[in-house]
Amino acid sequence: MAERSAEGEFRSGFVCFVGRPNTGKSTLTNALVGAKIAITSSRPQTTRHTIRGIVHREHAQLILVDTPGLHRPRTLLGQRLNDLVRDTYSEVDVIALCIPADEKIGPGDRWIVQQVRQMAPKTTLLGVVTKTDKVGRDRIAEQLLAVSQLLGPEAEIVPVSAVKGEQVEVLVDVIAAQMPEGPAFYPDGELTDEPEETLMAELIREAALEGVRDELPHSLAVVIEEVLPREGREDMLDVHALLYVERPSQKAIVIGKGGSRLKEVGTNARKQIEHILGTRIYLNLHVKVAKDWQRDPKQLGKLGF
Repeated sequence: MAERSAEGEFRSGFVCFVGRPNTGKSTLTNALVGAKIAITSSRPQTTRHTIRGIVHREHAQLILVDTPGLHRPRTLLGQRLNDLVRDTYSEVDVIALCIPADEKIGPGDRWIVQQVRQMAPKTTLLGVVTKTDKVGRDRIAEQLLAVSQLLGPEAEIVPVSAVKGEQVEVLVDVIAAQMPEGPAFYPDGELTDEPEETLMAELIREAALEGVRDELPHSLAVVIEEVLPREGREDMLDVHALLYVERPSQKAIVIGKGGSRLKEVGTNARKQIEHILGTRIYLNLHVKVAKDWQRDPKQLGKLGF
């Protein structure tokens, strides 16, 4: 049971991190939750599902909603991802805009602020200056001032380094203070309400995107076909997954020479999945071509978008 803190009532609510791709949203989610649930990749636009991370503290419970980055859509998939973001904005208590300490504020950041204010005018907007470990103090101070000018003097701004864990608890407290008073939504110990299949698919997708050239990110979808207990083994699951790409050339990239890359993907994803599920798994991966699936409503539906 969640207890009251000495300062007053227990608070709970929903928070959404927004920002351009690669501004550290997923890394921050993982740092706050204390486990890897959101996919972190050096590729923009890798998060495809609203993964909720649950932050448990004595005085508060924060449910983190991780959305795909809001962007100007070029495909039907892009449009659907944006719709997902819009729905999320209207349902959370706090929206936290992430801006890295090592990058200047640009038109993309201003556009996001404009969209947020338009879609959720009553929602509290906070600023988070991320990746503070990458720059010196002067640069952090400059960035805090710039973000304050962007959001207005009434907005609270917190500098953090999710990688080093600096100021993470300060951010938790600042967000918690903006939450309504009320009981916890989830029991202690739960880290996400996302189905296990979705997490598995995300981890496989992350492993497949690691270190490949730029043409792949948007074109890769992962579907978990089935998860079966291994006959005669209580401690093992057989997981069968399909990786969909749009072109044969992309299929060749994912598989690699003599299947070497796909094998590596399987090994990396398996370790992550075993860590999350707490059980051994056998991971069976197959790559298929689904021509131009991002522009085809039928195929988008089939792949879960």
